[in-house]
Amino acid sequence: MTNKKNKNPENGSDGGELEEEEYVVEKIVDKRIRSGRTEYFLKWKGYGDSENTWEPEENLDCPDLIAEFENRLKSQGGAQKKRKTDSDIALNKKKKSEVSQPLSNTTNTHENSADASSDDNPARGFDRGLIPEKIIGATDSSGELMFLMKWKNSDEADLVLAKTANIRCPQIVIQFYEERLTWHTGEDRDESTKSQLETSSAGDK
Repeated sequence: MTNKKNKNPENGSDGGELEEEEYVVEKIVDKRIRSGRTEYFLKWKGYGDSENTWEPEENLDCPDLIAEFENRLKSQGGAQKKRKTDSDIALNKKKKSEVSQPLSNTTNTHENSADASSDDNPARGFDRGLIPEKIIGATDSSGELMFLMKWKNSDEADLVLAKTANIRCPQIVIQFYEERLTWHTGEDRDESTKSQLETSSAGDK
């Protein structure tokens, strides 16, 4: 588990030649790929962390330490992957729960609103399946002509759209209008015409 490195002698030598020393790798701290070449970050035995250096794999003579480091990397990667998978599963479960909850709430709200609307707006008019008996009044206060319809075998009267009544019970509509028509005789028309002529003549004078 040694690695040969060149180092200048501390006090220098007479010939000034470089002295080759051997350093022992204590452990491999990290790994990187640089310019397509694998390098390891080494902790040297007998030196502090500040002396750690990156060295290319081909310069190292410590296969056991490299194998140990690679195995440690794989086990850490597997553990991280497992933790990530577990957290993803938990997150997915949470998301599904959050999605399903609002859906059920929406369904309940829709059902409640439907029930409420059915209570607030009970069937009216022809929707009750009753048989119309007669029209007892009319109004256009809502912007559309509506008839107040009395039903057979019922004491309750409902407002129904005139256009609906025209289709569902045209004879009753005709009867309603006929009851309210005012007929004028020929004599009434003659007297009315004379009165208008006299008024016009008096105005000309």
